Amino acid sequence: MPTISKKGQLMPESPIRKLVPYAEEAMKSGKHIYHLNIGQPDIKTPEVALKAVKENDVEVLSYSRSEGSETYRKKLAAYYDYHNISVSHKDIVVTTGASEAIAFIFGSIMDVNDEVIICEPFYANYIAFATAASVKVVPIVSKIDDNFSLPPIKEFEKLITPKTKAIMICNPGNPTGCLYSENEIKQLADIAKRHDLFLISDEVYREFTYDGNLHYSILELEGLDEHTIMIDSVSKRYSMCGARVGCLVTRNETVRHTVLKFAQARLSPPTYAQIASEAALETPQSYFDEVKEMYINRRDILIAELNKIDGVKIATPKGAFYCIAELPIKNADRFAQWLLESFDVDNETVMVAPASGFYSTEGIGANQIRIAYVLNKESLVKAANILKEALKVYKD
Repeated sequence: MPTISKKGQLMPESPIRKLVPYAEEAMKSGKHIYHLNIGQPDIKTPEVALKAVKENDVEVLSYSRSEGSETYRKKLAAYYDYHNISVSHKDIVVTTGASEAIAFIFGSIMDVNDEVIICEPFYANYIAFATAASVKVVPIVSKIDDNFSLPPIKEFEKLITPKTKAIMICNPGNPTGCLYSENEIKQLADIAKRHDLFLISDEVYREFTYDGNLHYSILELEGLDEHTIMIDSVSKRYSMCGARVGCLVTRNETVRHTVLKFAQARLSPPTYAQIASEAALETPQSYFDEVKEMYINRRDILIAELNKIDGVKIATPKGAFYCIAELPIKNADRFAQWLLESFDVDNETVMVAPASGFYSTEGIGANQIRIAYVLNKESLVKAANILKEALKVYKD
């Protein structure tokens, strides 16, 4: 039998989706599952976006430009200007989700065995994109005891080698909910400039910041136009995960031109989804105010309930809609599977994401889980209670 590639063998499973077969079996047996494992909001997609697709007069569903439709990119530029990010529509390349943007960036700025420094825990698919591009992820650990704040800059300095091409962050963070301050961003900018590195920022959760904290984009930095690349998406902002529309934004013309060659190879981003995404830009601010208040309430209730459980340590998120919880167990992967296979409270159980898959350093995060607080308050209380009861009887 012909063999598959080494790259294919190294491609990691999703820590979020690998438990799906066990969840399906649990549901077939009649169990109700509270899905805390995936960042799929239960928030309604703005009606203006859905209406644009339902009522459009498209007669030929044709290709768009490889960099995305001009009208959409112009409206995106206006949206960014509202958020103190001054860019032209020519600085934007629309992609099939933020995922494709990351893949295009890795392919455009890094060669085989080049290195990218990323704070861990980080979005698990960063490893997959790096593996696909034959790029090495160099992790720098942030700690739950520090609420996953940015590690000291001197720790970044220690990791820089001749192979280092970029530093990458997610701000606000998935899976931690951390939010880097303006000062922290400027510290990263300084090291990127001194060592001639790219600074990549995944900013798909920009709208969701809490407790009076404000989001500061890397594209607000001065004098870093050749170094900064921003990643964005409609998935979380408008609860449009299925649209698969994202973008990358950079004022670096060489990077943008190179990315466009990758974009041309896949022809174009999806036309209907761009129609919906363009219409979504008309969503009133009141929508975001209501959603943000909802997430704050959910976060506060979840944190309060988890803090009632003996032995659980929780980091308080300042943004996004995730948190990391450390449990009094040895192996969260086995625990998450056990919850689906062998445990329930009144025929209900929970599905969580083991946090080990969000680390690349072996052995770290083995007793942690990521929780997405994308359910209503009543469901979150029930889910926390199920975790509490499960931990009383679970044996490693």
